[in-house]
Amino acid sequence: MRYLFLVVFLAFKICHLYAEDCYVKLESDTLYIGNSLIERKFIWNKGNLMTHSITDKQNRQVWKCAKPSPDFWLPKQSQESMNPQWTTKTIEATAIVPGHTEVTITYIVDKLDIKRVYRIYPGCPAIACDTYLKGEAAVVWRTERTNAADLKNVESLNTLSHKNEIPVLDQISLPGRHWHISAVEFFDVTDRNNTLVRPYEALSYHENTYRGNLLFFENMEIGKGLFFLKEAPCSGVQLAYPGSDFIVGGGQVKTIGTGVETSDLKPGEWTRAYGIVTGVYAGNELNRLSALRAYQKNIRSLVPGRDEMLMMNTWGDRGQDKKVNEAFCLKELESAARLGITHFQIDDGWQAGKSANSAFGGSFKNIWSNPDYWKPDPAKYPNGLTPVVQKGKELGIEVCLWFNPSFQNDYEDWQKDADAMAWLYKTYGIRTFKIDGLSIPNKLSETRVRQIFDKVLAETDNQAVFNLDATAGRRGGYFFFNEYGNVFLENRYTDWHNYYPFWTLRNLWMLTKYVPAEKLQIEFLNKWRNQQIYQGEPFAPSVYSFDYLFAITMAAQPLAWMEGTGLPEEAFATKGLIDKYKTIQHEFHQGVILPIGDEPSGTSWTGFQSVGEKGGFLIVFREKNPNSTCELDVYVDPGLTIECTPLIGAGKKIKQRVTASGIITVGLPAENSFAVYRYQIK
Repeated sequence: MRYLFLVVFLAFKICHLYAEDCYVKLESDTLYIGNSLIERKFIWNKGNLMTHSITDKQNRQVWKCAKPSPDFWLPKQSQESMNPQWTTKTIEATAIVPGHTEVTITYIVDKLDIKRVYRIYPGCPAIACDTYLKGEAAVVWRTERTNAADLKNVESLNTLSHKNEIPVLDQISLPGRHWHISAVEFFDVTDRNNTLVRPYEALSYHENTYRGNLLFFENMEIGKGLFFLKEAPCSGVQLAYPGSDFIVGGGQVKTIGTGVETSDLKPGEWTRAYGIVTGVYAGNELNRLSALRAYQKNIRSLVPGRDEMLMMNTWGDRGQDKKVNEAFCLKELESAARLGITHFQIDDGWQAGKSANSAFGGSFKNIWSNPDYWKPDPAKYPNGLTPVVQKGKELGIEVCLWFNPSFQNDYEDWQKDADAMAWLYKTYGIRTFKIDGLSIPNKLSETRVRQIFDKVLAETDNQAVFNLDATAGRRGGYFFFNEYGNVFLENRYTDWHNYYPFWTLRNLWMLTKYVPAEKLQIEFLNKWRNQQIYQGEPFAPSVYSFDYLFAITMAAQPLAWMEGTGLPEEAFATKGLIDKYKTIQHEFHQGVILPIGDEPSGTSWTGFQSVGEKGGFLIVFREKNPNSTCELDVYVDPGLTIECTPLIGAGKKIKQRVTASGIITVGLPAENSFAVYRYQIK
């Protein structure tokens, strides 16, 4: 099984070079889309494609459809399509995306134009599909949920009521009765939620509904399966949401919830629906998670210096906009450099033209009448941002900004917002923006927000990076807008008594199984502030070393959520750890990063593994646990010998044979300590 993973890993490592791995061909009434690992075969059906089979080439498995029917289905629309057309093109690699192949199929049913764009990447065992609609639907689509308790008994009704009134984004029907379902629901709005992942296990039976962006569907007789990734916001905040994301019954999986209302459709303009990705895998958990990650790593290239960051944002000390000015920033840059920070972000309050923090209660009325809107406040920055940016360059720190797009009238000023960020790039070279205050209540707003990002990327030669805030409101979540940057995960403050280091570690640990850790910004705070609030608590921030707080963030993109000038002198000793981390940061993030050990609880042994070609990295945490050693389940095949060399922290060299159950024994000398290892398979 390890060999299977290595093939996938090597394939997506070299995908920039071998776009010819992908192919598309139409022969008679059959369309083929594939690469060296996967092929999806369709019955042409006048463009209204019906999946005939999906082939997992690596594992020599052909999933043949039991009952082919149109993959994309809309209520009351004619099944007869007209004017089918298809085109294919090779997309050259850019600074954002690796080279890949796209095939576009268009057709018409009744008064509705449908466009399906399939994306396939070299060496990736998955095929993505983006759907666009234009024109007029036959009926209003239903988006309400049916409760299973309201259905009749199995003898009289085997299917869900109203299902024929809900659009189907994609579907496949496979033979066999023994299918295991793993559905995973995700939650953002992290100001309110502190458990962000909810997995659900089931056996497929009669039709039932499942929530979540992700569904693994495995045939229990042969240990092989498929995964379905819905590229949409989290289930609870999706547009036009029908109450669930998948309908599963027997061997049939339907993905529902297009994110489009019939009222969103326009006769002369394409409206984009949510996307769906279908992938294949076989064997153990590592193989299925690696197959998913192989696709996710192709959405946006991780470029050192641009996407890798160790950011400081001073908002975490609750100074908010009151301190922000030129003198403050210059002093903060000096402190940031002493700590080893690479990116310094000025949050709300730097800009002219609106009251600070207006995204949370101020007015946007007539703000664009101010010619200085989204330019530096001349009272705070009399010389513009030039002195701050120049100081940053001298210290090796990139200056970044907070930005709140104007949401009034469904982002009707989207072009002005995009122009403002482009101006900041052209004037000061600022390319990284924390995008806050988003509220996406409808498809028009979503479309315009995407247009903001696309326009800024075009104006900055694809250099822009967006830190997409996931703390409140209807936003993108973990699987939407991923091509634009990373996710600012959560606001936590010692002032409000809601920063506990193991909470932060737990959220990262749970997400990392399904979301690339390198796409998440994870915070560490000034543990010396507000100690009196936590007095006597065993999990108080002050109980941990500053090194430990930073180590919690290392699997992700570390965020120093604090004012550097507020740190005591002893804090800057952590620069030694940070400098060592920066030498391995990109290499660590190139692997498939997965959680290991037990769920963080404040008293667990836990950590992360970055799985590479012939080795990788381990980060091991001994929380407040009395045991000095732990048997740790790792992603290495049983019987192989693993050699672990300590790089950071309190670990000692390990050379062991992995047990039959995948276990190695690790030790750490003290509670609330950690170690980073580079490991090799001998």
